[in-house]
Amino acid sequence: MLAELRAKSQITIPKEIVDRLGIAEGDKLEVTEKDGAIYLMPVVVYPKKYLDELRGEILDAKAKIAAGERPVFDSVDALFSKLEGN
Repeated sequence: MLAELRAKSQITIPKEIVDRLGIAEGDKLEVTEKDGAIYLMPVVVYPKKYLDELRGEILDAKAKIAAGERPVFDSVDALFSKLEGN
């Protein structure tokens, strides 16, 4: 498929590719170049606050495991219920 470079270095990604990848307006794409080829990779960007909270939860879990605390769950549903705070 051909795409034409337009003003302000813009291109239109063919609809067939957009639909196949499930991307939409506003989604973020990582743009890289390697050996003369341009690559576009859909990415998810998380807010720093969310990542900081997640990092804290992981550190807390690692500390509990190191201290010998290892919760046991009867099912995967019980695990997810605990993780969701229910």
